[in-house]
Amino acid sequence: MAEFPGYRLVFSDSAETFFISLTRRRQRKLLDRAHEWAADPFLAPDFRDVDADGRELAHVRVDGFIFIYWVDHAVKRVMVTDVDDAE
Repeated sequence: MAEFPGYRLVFSDSAETFFISLTRRRQRKLLDRAHEWAADPFLAPDFRDVDADGRELAHVRVDGFIFIYWVDHAVKRVMVTDVDDAE
């Protein structure tokens, strides 16, 4: 896997709310998976769409979670806008 140091993983308020509702075990799993795919912001998502602001949103389903995020390469940030349970 390619390394892109400096890309920061940021969670929106709704993603954070979902995170704190989980058990500690699921919280650890969510963080582990999020950091794995955020380490390579150029990976192809499962599918894409566009938000109301015209940003391209990526959707990734992994380990029972669906992550919705966008990448800002200019400031090296991966913004997780939403996380949902895929189970």
